Amino acid sequence: MYFRGIGTATPATRYTKAECLAAFEKSDWFARLDARAHCVARAVLQRDNGIEARRLAVDSLEEVFAIDPNTLAQRFLAHAPALAARAAASALACSGLTAPDLGAVIVSTCTGYLCPGLSGHVVERLGLRADVLAFDLVGQGCAAALPNLQLAHALLASNACAHVLSICVEVSSAAMYLDNDPGVLISACLFGDGAGAAILSRQPAAGRRIEWIDSTSLIEPSQRQALMFEQRDGMLRNILTRAVPALAAAYARQVLDTVLGRAGLRATDVHAWILHAGGRDVLLALEREFGLEADDFRYSAAMLREYGNLSSAFVYFVLEAALADAAPAGWWWLSSFGAGFSCHGALLRVS
Repeated sequence: MYFRGIGTATPATRYTKAECLAAFEKSDWFARLDARAHCVARAVLQRDNGIEARRLAVDSLEEVFAIDPNTLAQRFLAHAPALAARAAASALACSGLTAPDLGAVIVSTCTGYLCPGLSGHVVERLGLRADVLAFDLVGQGCAAALPNLQLAHALLASNACAHVLSICVEVSSAAMYLDNDPGVLISACLFGDGAGAAILSRQPAAGRRIEWIDSTSLIEPSQRQALMFEQRDGMLRNILTRAVPALAAAYARQVLDTVLGRAGLRATDVHAWILHAGGRDVLLALEREFGLEADDFRYSAAMLREYGNLSSAFVYFVLEAALADAAPAGWWWLSSFGAGFSCHGALLRVS
């Protein structure tokens, strides 16, 4: 499997963390929450948490604080299909292919629910064939990009099709929830909206070759409560605990060691790291666990600072950044983690 095109999309409006804090302090929600909640929000939004800005699918930050099931569902419907289609169109334009060439589309999300699913909206907006294989994957959280790509690899390996469109799209502002729980408040301060897409094929395009070599996954249901969504009052409420950075780093190392071991490689053989960031504390835990320097994760850190945590879409932005920077050819490592608790990794060969 080869990556033939990468595309990303975000809402147009950029909000800094200072703007987010000011809007929160002016909102009705500020008076509803307790003094500890105020301290948590101010700590996250005033200190260097690795994030400077986010793109949100609202015309003003006041809209963020209209939190009810109907408003959030409408926000997802209004923005998820459009973001997914924009990212997909960008990836397609880079691939040298046209919409009728695509034999399958896989769409992952965790921040909203549509039936019929997002895949049908993408088929319509891009003009894909009526007989395209369409898959909607839900409930995999921030980790979803790698399972999405693993399914693409399986479809290509089975000769079910020659070209697959992979999309991850998250409208985190459509999964907004506020209460006095620190994890809920931190989540509200970390996540942004966006979509990433890739065109995968059995044959490479002209130019830089990005080949999928091997991958593996690790699922640990006993740690499910560490990071998950729950349904409350008809809305999604994010559960985020202090254990996440350590869990992410430990499982990411296991996944890395497994795949590199099969290839007879070491971490020092990896020339570019394409990692889901999660947050600043996660990146720091990964640095310590992998024995690497901050500069090794510079693409993840740069995307986190500018866009926040984009959940499943994040690694497409990191991969796009590495390609734009002409990162050195050789072995690249692509990895994501999230709800489950789950972690996935893939070895890429870039030339």
